[in-house]
Amino acid sequence: MSKGINTESDISAELQLGPTEHGMVRIFISAGELEIPMDFTPDEAREIAEELRASAEQAEAMNAQKGPRKKKKSASSKGSGNPR
Repeated sequence: MSKGINTESDISAELQLGPTEHGMVRIFISAGELEIPMDFTPDEAREIAEELRASAEQAEAMNAQKGPRKKKKSASSKGSGNPR
């Protein structure tokens, strides 16, 4: 079975976002023993933020058409602290 954007999962992960000491923006994902650091330039981070905002707006529009859906918490977000 192929995993994709519409495939639900029971995997729990932690998400950290923040600036690095090298002037990059890091998204750090950890799930069990798996750790994925992803570094982006500030411009790339802004593009990602715009894509997230647009996706949130699309999801809200879809939810408004279907009615409210129960939230599923699959990842926790930890804000502005420096990633590992």
